Amino acid sequence: MAAKPSESLKTLSIIHLALVVTILVFGVFKFVSNGTFIANADPNDIFIYVIPVVAAFGYFMSQFMFKKQLLAIDRTDALTLKLAKYQAASIVKYAFIEGPAFLAIIAYGFNGNALFLVIAIFLVVYLFMQKPNQKKFMEDVPLTIEDKKEFKNTNR
Repeated sequence: MAAKPSESLKTLSIIHLALVVTILVFGVFKFVSNGTFIANADPNDIFIYVIPVVAAFGYFMSQFMFKKQLLAIDRTDALTLKLAKYQAASIVKYAFIEGPAFLAIIAYGFNGNALFLVIAIFLVVYLFMQKPNQKKFMEDVPLTIEDKKEFKNTNR
């Protein structure tokens, strides 16, 4: 028997929360263990150029890949297949945000540059805002009337 739509979204929510919490814990650990917070950027530090570019790339690629994968969802697909494709697209989106956030925290750990921590914080906040829910799923995925009925009936 296929999983209920609400269970699929709950699983995705748990994955999302785990990613957010992991980055937060790692960031707090690095901040506490590093103990420095330098607001002056060293122009000789390669990370001062790499981290903002990687962060912007991750943000834009997360949007691009998510939309591209959503376009691959056919209106005639079964609801369970649509949910699976939505889950996969969301995880890819999260990965493109999570990777640059980790990199920024690691760069912060090297020299305590506040810019890297600020970039990581913005990425984590953005990732947190991507939390999956029923409304987003219904807006993002091309659902038929039957899909909407099935989705509402199985979520009772």
